[in-house]
Amino acid sequence: MSSSQSINSLSAPLPVVINTRPVERAAPLTCHLQAAGFTVVDIPMLSLQPRSVADADIAIMRDWLAGAYQALVIVSPTAAASGLAVWQALECDNKTKDINNKPVIDVTKAPSHLIAVGEATAAVLKEAALSSALSDSAALPTASYDVLQPMIANNEGMLAMPEIENLQAGDKLLVWRGLGGRRLLVDTLQARGVHIDSIAWYERTMPVAASVQYQQWRQQFKAVSKLHLAQPQSSQPPKPIVIISSGTAFEHWQSVVEQAQSIGMESDSNPNAIAPLTIADFSYVVLGVRLANMVATHQLSYWRVEDLAPDTILAAIQSSTRLIEL
Repeated sequence: MSSSQSINSLSAPLPVVINTRPVERAAPLTCHLQAAGFTVVDIPMLSLQPRSVADADIAIMRDWLAGAYQALVIVSPTAAASGLAVWQALECDNKTKDINNKPVIDVTKAPSHLIAVGEATAAVLKEAALSSALSDSAALPTASYDVLQPMIANNEGMLAMPEIENLQAGDKLLVWRGLGGRRLLVDTLQARGVHIDSIAWYERTMPVAASVQYQQWRQQFKAVSKLHLAQPQSSQPPKPIVIISSGTAFEHWQSVVEQAQSIGMESDSNPNAIAPLTIADFSYVVLGVRLANMVATHQLSYWRVEDLAPDTILAAIQSSTRLIEL
């Protein structure tokens, strides 16, 4: 934990913000919130682990390069980086010629629409395009491709894009993603008769250190709470705010909190001890309708955002009337 997560900083009037984003994606948001005066604790609830590339994945990629799909949706920077690496390898290995000695795959044309979900994902693609343009080696032809983005970086935003909205029965869509997720997009298009293939370049697991990091923060927060209660006319510190970006992250968070809660109930035999924290002792900033509904079933306090841009999350936190005026 950083020095910004000390006990003294936890006593500040603004609520603590717990950033559960993966390590690879946490820093821009953490820095943005810290610059606005918040104490931010990084406790990742997702670890992104690469998956082996299967022969079936390579076959799908070759079909996509041959123009078999109307669109490619890329859901995260990690998926973009992983897919680009395989794409580049296949382009470099493309030595096959037809009977007229022409390449079987025409790399001068986009195989399909390229749709990036979010600015960070689009940035990976655009950086690859710039690197290709400046490189003397065999490179991806992305420099000549338009990278499309939904107005709102979520499932609903993608479904509203003409390139997705106009897909019909028999059309094919390819998704680069992590294992699981994007069910609204998939379910909606499959109900329309659209064929969807996906390549899961990575999987999201519970970080090994998640429980320990939470326990360490909980002890600090518990100590601050005791100091507040020991003072005359004092009140509890404001509810910590937890940023949750996916259903898997929320499930991991719930598991970590409940595990710590059971340990706390066993160890806090002192009648004056502060009760262990439950998931209801936090407020939440959550991404999208589906995740909001999941949190709402637990009757938790939350704000819904439609993208994970640092400005969007900061605005959601500041909108709470329970915060001290900034």
